[in-house]
Amino acid sequence: MKKIILSIFAFALMTTTSFAATWVAADRVATVGATLISKNNLPAKTQFKVVDGEANNANVSTTNVIQISSTDLSYTGNDSEVAAVIANEMGHIINGTYTKNKMRNAAKNAIINKLSPDNIISTAANSDYVANKTSLSDEKDADITGVDLMAKTDYNPLAMIVVITKKPGSTWEALQGKPANTERAMNVFDYLSYNYPSRVKTGYGCQEYRAFLEYANPIVEERNSNPKKLDKFNKEQEKNKAERAKNIAQYKATGGLSGWDASYTILKTLTESTEK
Repeated sequence: MKKIILSIFAFALMTTTSFAATWVAADRVATVGATLISKNNLPAKTQFKVVDGEANNANVSTTNVIQISSTDLSYTGNDSEVAAVIANEMGHIINGTYTKNKMRNAAKNAIINKLSPDNIISTAANSDYVANKTSLSDEKDADITGVDLMAKTDYNPLAMIVVITKKPGSTWEALQGKPANTERAMNVFDYLSYNYPSRVKTGYGCQEYRAFLEYANPIVEERNSNPKKLDKFNKEQEKNKAERAKNIAQYKATGGLSGWDASYTILKTLTESTEK
């Protein structure tokens, strides 16, 4: 009996070691990305490319190639976490983040050109605070769009929380004993809890997720015990659900363009075609 147990243990150890030696996040991007595309009936012509540093998908509507950052992939340890990285990037594209940034920059430049550098409006337009708040809002929207995409697959959408909390957070969060990037992670957890409760019940077996639950569970318990807070939460989540569904439906209907892409194209055409 002892020999059988030792043999089983040895086999399990060899299998685990083999997986660790052969599994490479970058090598999984094409397969995992194709699964997200097919399961969500998104444009089949879409391809994926791993790039060093930051991904830039500003021209994905013409190239049909979605860039995935190797830096983001460094925070993954299995296919579900690779799916979270890809789905977040797809979320940015579906929500039109890159196109919104073009319009924001155009508006900011217009303000700066008309006002003096020390004008309060010009200062606000250039402030890091505004840029950071906008970036966080875009990330949160992309995260939950990504969760919707993952929910149609066998990948565990809780991996989105795990990847987010693996990434470096702020010093203030560390001093407070919070998991990294708690606002983003909590946003995902709330969305999942409302829209996909069965997937939350499945759980996720890693230390990062357990640490996050220690932070999140008291917040959820307090909210659920307060009828006003719970009602507000339900209304916010229903609104988020409708917005995500609308964006994904529009992306499908246009064959890979967001509503912001369409708006930017119209605005650019009008601007360039005027005689004055």
